[in-house]
Amino acid sequence: MTESEVRQRVAKLRRLIDEYRYEYHVNDRSIMSEAAADALKHELSRLEEQYPALITPDSPSQRVAGGVLPGFKSVRHQSRMLSLNDIFNPEELEKWLDRIGRLLPPDVMAALEFFGDFKMDGFSCSLIYQDGLLVQALTRGDGLTGEDITANVRTLESVPLRLRSSAGFEHFLRGRTEVRGEVVMYKADFEVLNKQRAAAGQPLFKNPRNTAAGTMRQLDTSLVAQRKLHFHGFDLLRDRPQDVPAYDYAYQALKHLGILVNPQARTFGSLGEIIKFAETWRDKRQQLAFGTDGLAIKVNDRAIYQQLGVIGKAPRGAAAYKYPAEEATTTVKDIILSVGRTGAATPVAILEPVNVAGSTVSRASLHNQDEIARLDVRVGDTVIIHKAGDIIPQIIRVLDQLRTGREKPYDMAAELKAHPLEFVRTEGEAAWRAINRNDPTILKRGIRHFVSQGALDIEGLGEKNAELLVDEGLIADFADIYRLTKDDLLKLERFAEVASRNLVKAIADKKSPELYRFIYGLGIRHVGEQTAIDLTGRYRRLEDLSEAALKRPEELYEIDGIGEVVAHSITEWFADSANQKLLDKFKASGVWPQPAAPNGGPLKGQSFAITGGLKSMTREEAADKIRSRGGTFQTSVGRGTTYLVYGTKIGDSKRQQAADFGTKLLNEAEWLKIIN
Repeated sequence: MTESEVRQRVAKLRRLIDEYRYEYHVNDRSIMSEAAADALKHELSRLEEQYPALITPDSPSQRVAGGVLPGFKSVRHQSRMLSLNDIFNPEELEKWLDRIGRLLPPDVMAALEFFGDFKMDGFSCSLIYQDGLLVQALTRGDGLTGEDITANVRTLESVPLRLRSSAGFEHFLRGRTEVRGEVVMYKADFEVLNKQRAAAGQPLFKNPRNTAAGTMRQLDTSLVAQRKLHFHGFDLLRDRPQDVPAYDYAYQALKHLGILVNPQARTFGSLGEIIKFAETWRDKRQQLAFGTDGLAIKVNDRAIYQQLGVIGKAPRGAAAYKYPAEEATTTVKDIILSVGRTGAATPVAILEPVNVAGSTVSRASLHNQDEIARLDVRVGDTVIIHKAGDIIPQIIRVLDQLRTGREKPYDMAAELKAHPLEFVRTEGEAAWRAINRNDPTILKRGIRHFVSQGALDIEGLGEKNAELLVDEGLIADFADIYRLTKDDLLKLERFAEVASRNLVKAIADKKSPELYRFIYGLGIRHVGEQTAIDLTGRYRRLEDLSEAALKRPEELYEIDGIGEVVAHSITEWFADSANQKLLDKFKASGVWPQPAAPNGGPLKGQSFAITGGLKSMTREEAADKIRSRGGTFQTSVGRGTTYLVYGTKIGDSKRQQAADFGTKLLNEAEWLKIIN
């Protein structure tokens, strides 16, 4: 063939191969056998090898795999990838619609349409096309910043390297077009993969979702290419919002552009239609090629959707209608009363350990007296456990048909009466709380928390010493810790000269603690370590947080991870005059948290978990180094963990867990290079 003839042949081969890809992956229809398609790809590669000048970035031969990437580069999303608030039943769905209705005129609400699609169990990512050509692919990351996985995405046959030209949708081939979707592993392909691993004597993967996520975060592109993954689009973004007026139009455009979308997705005109569709697919969803735990429901009109805005990290105009979480049965071995550092008395069921949704559950909160009465749960009962939102273990039902007559009812009133603390139930609240928050029992718990490693981390003031100081009347609140003198301590049996001097010095060293540690140490209800860190991302000084809580509490809702309950708890704490007096007492003692560093840092967007002991520093010191550089420290590996740092060795279970979540392993030396 002449060069001109080769050029024509190459162009025709590319069109035919792309047509095969489109029909096979988007329309679920094969226009030729896989063997025939492979033969065409081989011919194309051979011709391009002879005439390298004919190679283009969107050629089917450029789904390059085999290189090992040096790492993933963090890239900020042009527009934030939001998550959805969960809804678990028709009543909550109706309340969500009511909230929307309060923000829209009646005539707009009456004509409102919704769009629904399955929430796929996979790995969210974003594809960026410039003038129709795929130029970048990003993970969701933390919603603001993702990682560049372009090389891995290019290996997926279901992803077009160039968007298809289709009449009426040509404008998407000009300028920037962003396609968001989910990379999934089909259930059938997952079973085949696990059979192959079993035959090879390799450990089995747990589920398709984790396998898809772990695969897409591999640095070896050849491994990604070996596993069958599929990209399903669910959103289309343009710089001109009017280019995509509605979600149903977005799906129509995606299909014309060569992107696979779920054919079951549809519009709804009423609450009843949404519920009917959800119930229809409750059991039928098992027939789908991919896993799903519910539906994503959105206001169809994009202009109205944008008008409704965002609260926290979730859009008001969308929600995830979740199907019942995974469940299991177990027995209640005992019910105990747990009194927290805020004085709340919570009944807790001690369970025969059982695996639910991939983790072992041995305890479940029964919340309050009303919940125990509603469930009629007794010691010895067989119960059904599930995880609300796949996180919090809950008892949802007692199987009273299995009772033997030996089960014992739990008398919470008697337990409260027998407790050394006195409790009261405020009108409108379900929880019983200790009347005197400065009661020695509560104070001791609070002091232990305040000086703990995650909070102020005052060395030498452990549990027994804290109890002794309270019992001897030397500490009546947190601020009193800083008024202790060596002479005070020398009067006590447990303290000699050296121990007294060391403790006074350790306390003095923590007079200007990090802001997040101080907030966490205060023991505000529902404010854990991560929430405290999130607060310092918005408020650099404690005074700023206090002012916002008292004067502009609505600001708290704008912070990722803070909802109504947490915001109310923060406002309630700062509004309490006793707490304001405590803060004044801190100031008078020369104790005040240092302002938080501005947002950012070289590790921003990266999260780290640590297993095993480190030689160079303690785990707490390592956590501080990570946070001071803008990273996130996690107590365990989970979805979204970037790195798992291990000390001298790492167990097989941790190694497998990291693989399941796509988390990269680092030894201590490798980690030190990153943080330094």
